[in-house]
Amino acid sequence: MIGLLIVDDHPVVRDGLRGMFSADPRFEVLGEAGDGAEAVAVAERLRPDVILMDLRMPRADGVSAIKELARRGVPARVLVLTTYDTDSDVLPAVEAGATGYLLKDATREELFHAVEAAARGQAVLSPAVATRLMGQMRQPASEPLSQRELEVLELIARGSTNREAAKALFISEATVKTHLLHVYAKLGVNDRAAAVAAAFSRGYLSPRH
Repeated sequence: MIGLLIVDDHPVVRDGLRGMFSADPRFEVLGEAGDGAEAVAVAERLRPDVILMDLRMPRADGVSAIKELARRGVPARVLVLTTYDTDSDVLPAVEAGATGYLLKDATREELFHAVEAAARGQAVLSPAVATRLMGQMRQPASEPLSQRELEVLELIARGSTNREAAKALFISEATVKTHLLHVYAKLGVNDRAAAVAAAFSRGYLSPRH
C-alpha cells in the first residue's frame, strides 16, 4: 500500500483526490496540506511514500516545498499535479527534484499509474510536459557572451578575417579562433555566418545605420 500526502490550496480538489485514492486498496491517504510550508511539516511527521503537490499556492509554493523537502532529507517522491504546463512552472519543479509532473486533466487511471510509478522512483511526465522539456533540452545554452567574445563577433560581423580581428584587438589569431569556438557553443551554431545571424536575432549585435 502506497502512503499519500495530498497538497493543494483548494479544499474541493483535496476532497476529490482523497475520495479517489481512498476507494482504491493500493493507496492510503495519510494526510493533506493546503500550502508548501504545511506540506513540509506534515511530510516530516507522516513520512508518505508519494506527495501529490500542487505548484501555485499561498505562503509557500510547490517548488519551494520540493526544495525544502530535499534539504531536510524527507525521502518521499514528489509528483506535481497542476493545471500549469508553462516553462516557468515545469522546469523549476523538475530541477528542484520532482519525480513526476502531471496535469489535472489526467484520467483516474493515469493518475493511479503515475503514483505507483513515482513510488518506485520512476519519472512520470504528461505528454505535453515531456514535449516541452525536450524542446528546452534541444535549445542552446543561454550563457551570455563575454565582452571579448562580443568584440570578436562585432569585427567578424563587419567582415573582418580572424587575422584582421586579431590585429585590431592586439591578440593572437589562435586566441580569436578560441573566442569564436566559445561563441559557437554559447549560441548553438557551427559557423561564422550562423553566429552573426544568431547574435543579431538575440540582440547581441545591432544593425549599424
